[in-house]
Amino acid sequence: MTSTTEKAAAALELLPEELREPAVAYLLEQAEKFRALQHEIEKGAQDVTAGRVRAWDFGDFLRRARATGSQ
Repeated sequence: MTSTTEKAAAALELLPEELREPAVAYLLEQAEKFRALQHEIEKGAQDVTAGRVRAWDFGDFLRRARATGSQ
């Protein structure tokens, strides 16, 4: 086992039995969220590389929103 894995296992051993399962479930949930975030960041980086991204002009966005709203 790696040092990190050993530390996690030791920490779980310190918890009362009834808290171990929720602790593992929480860690798995966080790991899944982290993986999903990594995937979305990679997709964004691919969009930048492919030139599908442009700078966002907030002032232009507001002008167009106001023009659309007044019609």
